[in-house]
This record gives sequence, structure tokens and C-alpha cells, in this order.
Amino acid sequence: MTPETTQIIAHAAAALVVDEGMEYGAAKRRAARHQGGRPELPSNEQVEDAVREHIALFCADTQPAELQALREVACEWMQRLQTFRPHLSGAVWRGTATQLSAVHLDLYCDDPKSAEISLINAGVDFDVGAEPGHGREPMTVLTVASRSPALPDPVTVHLLVHDADDQRGALKPDARGRSWRGDLAALQHLLSSAASAAPAP
Repeated sequence: MTPETTQIIAHAAAALVVDEGMEYGAAKRRAARHQGGRPELPSNEQVEDAVREHIALFCADTQPAELQALREVACEWMQRLQTFRPHLSGAVWRGTATQLSAVHLDLYCDDPKSAEISLINAGVDFDVGAEPGHGREPMTVLTVASRSPALPDPVTVHLLVHDADDQRGALKPDARGRSWRGDLAALQHLLSSAASAAPAP
């Protein structure tokens, strides 16, 4: 397959990410099926570039406020879960989220059950799932629904439960030197920067 085909897949995947709230992996696979054969899938960075272009073309008037609302939800949960050294990742951290995006928080726990116990003790309803880990057992994912006064529908918050030792590699940058995730202080800096840059009502 040609580089042009890979770019076509990246832009088709970007539309699925923005318009349907799909995750990158699933969006790339669905977009590739329309090309036939076994095309080379674009990297997450290529899809992210295409997502930014799609947002600039079709969502520039609404996306910044939606992103800010999602980051505020993330900040609330990170404050509630400070014991587990939360880091925000995914589109909400990278700045490409819309109201359909989920919030992804990485938790680093000495005891993998401690996050579940904390939610139970706080009376929080959650679902338990799993996704592939890094060469070990599947990683537990706790999913909660959280309200935002700025968004019409509840926000899905995925809490990815990591082993405490995994935090050492959490802040490794991508190939372009940008971080894949950030802690509470970094998120609060983004929120305050966006608020100060917003035009006066």
C-alpha cells in the first residue's frame, strides 16, 4: 500500500474519532477495512494530526469549550484519587477531545484492589473491565460516569489501574517530544492557561 493510502486511512479514522467518539485503534481498523487487502495502518501520531485537522475544519467553534469541560471533569477525579498518583492521558490530555471523548486516567497502585475499594467506600458506582497489559496480566479498567454542567451527557471516565512501578515510564515523550500524559499539577496549568486566554464575556 502507498503512503497516500495510509493518509486516507488516517483521515477516515480521524472522522470516526471526532464524530463517533471511537478510540484510535478501533477507528484505524474500521477505516482500513474500506481499503481492502491488508493496508499498513497509520501511527497514532498520524491519526492525531488528522484529528487536529478535522477539528480545525469542522469543530473549531465548539471543541475548545468541550475540551475545557472534559479537563475539568478529569481534574475533579484526579483530586479525588490523589492517593493513586493519577495521570491524565488520551485525547483529553493531548488536546484533541470533543464531548464524545472519554477521560482516561492512569492510576499507580501498590495494591491493585485499592482503587476499587476506594470507589466502593465513596459510594461510587463503577463497572470493571480489562484491557491488555504490558506483557503481564490484563490491566483492570474501572469505568465511572461523571456529570459536567457544561456538557449535555455524562462523561465516561476510565480509570486504568497500573502497578506502582509502572509510573517510572509514565512521562516518556512521544517521537516528537510531547508527553503522553500529565499529572494533576500539569493539568491544572493547562486549565489555568486556557481560562486566562479565553475572551471576556
